Amino acid sequence: MPAPGRSIETKSNPIRFHAVTLATFFGASAAPTPLYRIYQENFAVSPVLITVIFAVYAFALLLALLIAGSISDHLGRKPVIFSALVLEIIAMALFAAASGPAWLIAARIMQGLATGIAGASIGAALVDVDKAKGQLVNSIAPLSGMAIGAFGTSALIQYGPFPLHLVYAILLIAFVIQAGAIWATSETASTRPGVWASLKPRVAIPPQVRRPLALVTPINIANWTLGGFYLSLVPSLVVSTTGSHAPLTGGSVVTALMVSGAVAVYLRRAKSANGNLAFGTMATTLGVLTVVAGVHLASVPLLLLGTLLTGVGFGTNFLGAMGTIMPLAKPDERAELLSAFYIQSYLAFSLPAILAGFLAKSLGYQLTTDIYATAIILVTWIGFLGLRADRAKAERIAA
Repeated sequence: MPAPGRSIETKSNPIRFHAVTLATFFGASAAPTPLYRIYQENFAVSPVLITVIFAVYAFALLLALLIAGSISDHLGRKPVIFSALVLEIIAMALFAAASGPAWLIAARIMQGLATGIAGASIGAALVDVDKAKGQLVNSIAPLSGMAIGAFGTSALIQYGPFPLHLVYAILLIAFVIQAGAIWATSETASTRPGVWASLKPRVAIPPQVRRPLALVTPINIANWTLGGFYLSLVPSLVVSTTGSHAPLTGGSVVTALMVSGAVAVYLRRAKSANGNLAFGTMATTLGVLTVVAGVHLASVPLLLLGTLLTGVGFGTNFLGAMGTIMPLAKPDERAELLSAFYIQSYLAFSLPAILAGFLAKSLGYQLTTDIYATAIILVTWIGFLGLRADRAKAERIAA
C-alpha cells in the first residue's frame, strides 16, 4: 500500500499522469464539435456564429500561449497546471449551464485560456522528466485526446441521456480528480524570479529561419485551415450532404482525422522534414479529393476513407513544417520562433473557419467544401513546389 500523499505512479513516473491530463484537456476541446449541430437546432445558431464560437477558443488559446507560455518556468509546473485545471473546471460548468450562444462563447474563451496554459506547462513538465518521451507525448497526446473527445461525445449524444450536459459533467469530474492528483506529483522545475517580465509576449524570427519559414508557410496555413474546417463544420456537413443524423457518423469522421494524424506523427517522427512534406502533400491531396467525392456521392465510407488519408497528410505536414524551421534556431531563439509559428498556425486554424461559416450560410455546405478543398490543395502545392525549387537552386549553387 502506498504511503499517504504518495501517488502509485506520479512520484516515480509522472509521464503517464501528465500525458493523460494533457490528452484530457485536448479531448475536452474537441467535445463541443459533435454538439455544434445540436446547438444550431436548440439555440437557433447560424453556421457563422458556430464558427465564431469555435474560433474564440483558438484566439484565447493563442493569447494564453503568448502571455503565460513560460510562466511555469518561474512559478513551477504544479501550481500553473493546477490553475489551468481550475479554469477548465469553470469552462465545463459554463458549458453544462449554457442556455444560449453567449454562454458557449464564454465557455470557449475560458477553455482556450485553460488549454493554452496547460499545453505549455504540461508540455514543459513532460520534457523535464524525459526529453525524448516528453516530446513524443507532446506530439501525440493532443491529437489522441481530440480523437477520444470527439468520438466519446458522439457516443454519449447518441446513446446516453442529457446530450447537452452529460459529457461536460463527466469531464468536470475528471478535471476535479486531476486537480487533486496534481499535488501528489513531484515538481519538475525550480522557481526563479522574473515572472512579471515573462508575461510580455516575445515573438521573433531569426534571420536564418526567415526564408525557410516563408517557404513552408503555405503548407502550414493550408494544414491548419483544414483542421479548423473539420472541427467547426464537418458534423453539420455530414448531416447536410449524407442525410445521416446519427451523431456517431459525424463524430467518427472528425475522429478519423485525429487518429490518422496521431498515427502518422508516431510512424514518421524519424523521417526528414523534406520527406515528410512530400509525403504529406500527396496524402493531403488524395485525401481531400476523396472527401469531395464522398460529399458529392453522399457516401459516408468515402468520407471516412478520405478523412483517414487527409489526417495522415495533416500529421505529416505538421511534422515537416516543424522539422523545417526548429532545427535552424539556436536554443535561445526557439521559444520566440515557436511563438511566431503558433500565431501563424492558430490564425489559420480560426479565421478561415469563420469565412467557411459565411460561405456555408450563403452557398451551402457542399459548395463550401468544394471551395475549401480547391484552396487547400492549391496552397499546399504552391508551398511544396516552392520548397522544391528552392532546394534545387541551392543544389545548383553548391555544385
